[in-house]
Amino acid sequence: MIDRSIVIRNVYVMLAYAFRTMRTEGADRFATEKFDHLHDLLAEILALGVGTQVKRGLHRDYLAMSEELATVRGRINVGRTASARSITRGRVVCEFDEYEIDTPHNQALKAAITLLIRHGEVSTPRKDALRRVLPYLDTVTSVAPTSIRWESLTYHRSNASYRLLLGVCELTIRGLLPTESAGTARLASWLPDEKMNVLFERFLREYYAFHHPELSPGARIIPWDLDQPSIFGGQLPEMRTDVTLRSANRTIIIDAKYYGNTLQQGLSGKETVHSGNLYQVLAYVKNEDRKRTGAVSGLLLYAQTEAIAQPDLDVIVQGNRIGAQTLDLNQSWESIAARLESVLDWLAPEGS
Repeated sequence: MIDRSIVIRNVYVMLAYAFRTMRTEGADRFATEKFDHLHDLLAEILALGVGTQVKRGLHRDYLAMSEELATVRGRINVGRTASARSITRGRVVCEFDEYEIDTPHNQALKAAITLLIRHGEVSTPRKDALRRVLPYLDTVTSVAPTSIRWESLTYHRSNASYRLLLGVCELTIRGLLPTESAGTARLASWLPDEKMNVLFERFLREYYAFHHPELSPGARIIPWDLDQPSIFGGQLPEMRTDVTLRSANRTIIIDAKYYGNTLQQGLSGKETVHSGNLYQVLAYVKNEDRKRTGAVSGLLLYAQTEAIAQPDLDVIVQGNRIGAQTLDLNQSWESIAARLESVLDWLAPEGS
């Protein structure tokens, strides 16, 4: 029987790797504490993280302000002062920058915390913990979760600690948005597959970047191996890998997949690896192995499901090793790490 608390704790580990916060303060407690629901984990991360961030100082930024003032501050907006006839009242319209905590980063924090309190399957003690940190965000504007532009949130040295917090906020909001029906919410017991797929992909890439930087892990763009340059090649789709690992003489391309069904069923009833996934990784490998040496391999790595049959493929296709395997996220972290390390065997020279 699956220990659900282990599964949920592993989501935290994935988040920690994906958002590059492996040494987050208080991380040890997540390794031992039980979480009966994913929302409880997200609530715990936000309550602990915001509390820690308050001690360090909440993110602030210079915000453009415009006010009618009795004394000059910043730059006078002559046009607005004249149109509002402010000068007849002994006032002028000034434009200036204010160093405030009402930033998009903190607005996202407040939106996610509020959503978890109102709609999340969160235990009472953890809801209370969230309510205790909310007053620190009193002066932060409450925004609609759907209005947050996640791609516009930037990070630098002074706000790097927000990476994990806002990663959790994005996953929370995208997986726990109120429906159009008043008073109801779509309460995901797990995150949507498309969001877990992104998390799974980032986790794998950052795991290898953290533990094996010598393999230059990263998402690579593979150029098409055209017989000759062509002005008509502009409509070819981009081939971007999820994870590429390179040793001295060999390369492995890993394509991460998080699906409800890891196998497809053909017309004959036979369960096989998804055709599109297989063709995709094969295209990556063949275009990367331009010299046709066979030194490039491709591995489809699926998050294991509870289905009886799971992907287990290891074949040579026109000189290149191609496979499909699974990673069981229901195991202890030690077992997961050992499984990820075993993938590196694909970089070993043939016959070794």
